[in-house]
Amino acid sequence: MVDAEDQVIVGLEVHCQLDTKSKLFCGCSTDYRSDGPNTHVCPICLGLPGAMPALNKRAIQYAMKVAKALNCEVLNESEFSRKNYFYPDLDKAYQITQYDKPLAEGGYVEIESDEGGERKIRLTRIHVEEDPGRLVHMGNVERGKYSLVDYNRAGIPLIEIVSEPDMRSPKEARKFLNKLRAKLEYLSVFDSEKEGSLRVDANISIKGNERVEVKNITSYKGVEKALLFEVTRQKNLIRRGQKIERETRHYLEARGVTQSARSKEQENDYRYFPEPDLRPLRVKSWVDGIILPELPDARRERFIAEYGCSLNHARTLTGELKLANFFEKVVASDKAGLAPLASTWIADTLIGELNYRDMSLDKVEPAAMTGLVLLLKAGTITDKSGVEVLRVMLDQRLKNETVETPDAIVKRLNLAKTTGDSGAIAAAVEAAITENPKALEDYRAGKGGALNFLVGQVMKKTRGKADPAELNRMLTEALKKREA
Repeated sequence: MVDAEDQVIVGLEVHCQLDTKSKLFCGCSTDYRSDGPNTHVCPICLGLPGAMPALNKRAIQYAMKVAKALNCEVLNESEFSRKNYFYPDLDKAYQITQYDKPLAEGGYVEIESDEGGERKIRLTRIHVEEDPGRLVHMGNVERGKYSLVDYNRAGIPLIEIVSEPDMRSPKEARKFLNKLRAKLEYLSVFDSEKEGSLRVDANISIKGNERVEVKNITSYKGVEKALLFEVTRQKNLIRRGQKIERETRHYLEARGVTQSARSKEQENDYRYFPEPDLRPLRVKSWVDGIILPELPDARRERFIAEYGCSLNHARTLTGELKLANFFEKVVASDKAGLAPLASTWIADTLIGELNYRDMSLDKVEPAAMTGLVLLLKAGTITDKSGVEVLRVMLDQRLKNETVETPDAIVKRLNLAKTTGDSGAIAAAVEAAITENPKALEDYRAGKGGALNFLVGQVMKKTRGKADPAELNRMLTEALKKREA
């Protein structure tokens, strides 16, 4: 149980780019990432005098879709405001956002708490705003001699999802973000693979002390790492009897540390006032017409009921839309027969091998995974041989070589399971016992680990092709004969 004075309190502000084709207040394309700087701009998104904003209806519809999926209440009337501050990436010297009249309020996201139960993370609000431009530092952010400004990003539609301070650890903050990202992907309003599409500001404090804001964290792992650093830093200050200052800090991802940027601004520093060029929004009536797709929690429950997945496997498989779709394609030909093996091999083995190679799931063909699962189900290969087949397929894809089918790899590498009738396993069993007299002595002394050691030795000799159940039986019989 955490002592009250050591309790960590975390709240997040998540900025998510909506995946519309045009910007929030003009017709400039949002598909700018492969183009040169300042090529997707116009008088409106550059904030030139006399340019008038025109609201993107699709962006509001996407924002409302998110609000409904997150159990929020869309307000009868919302309003855009000007948030005034001077910064190089803010071309107008103000940002069009929402302040005291956001699009939606309330709502929640359920996550698994550190204690293992469900924790409901309340939401404060969802509001719509425009993205500022992007600074490109020549050198690094600390020692660079100058920075360049690219306004291609200026005006991209954003939603800011603000949570209540309900998270109690950096790990819970990461779980919240993972769950939120999954929901946004299922809603098809957000593309997580686009650079800068999701950015996080985190507010963190140790109970009874001032809170600190950590800005512009650009990765899910980065959020947990930045908060872990802040927890350690703040607790060290408390132990030394020093005061924690209320301030804004930047996370330096390359070094894994946070750095003081400035004292924390107050709301009145921004001099909010209603945007005079945009009328109030009255769109609550649109909510009933919004049809939500199957969301991660519902799909998780369906995977458990329909496919017999374990809770942990179902959570993993439905945590990403692409992974959930991939699993269903793999088992489509025989749901009942393939799902038990496929869920384990995809959630555990495949994901681990992809992470090791820093490789995307897009590189794997569902049909190839189906072929591998069919070989495992038929007993043609052992689990160890299955891993070898999978690694060969992934390495071939990574090297842009012709990817063989699982059957072809098994035949080429002679990985088919060896049975006792062939005599190969029997010979390997006898050799393993003869070459390891110490293991035989340990077995006779009643040490259970000796049998497992000998199983491993036989597996090496047969390159993992021996059936584990048959191997255990044959080893046990051979050891008993040696005792006689």
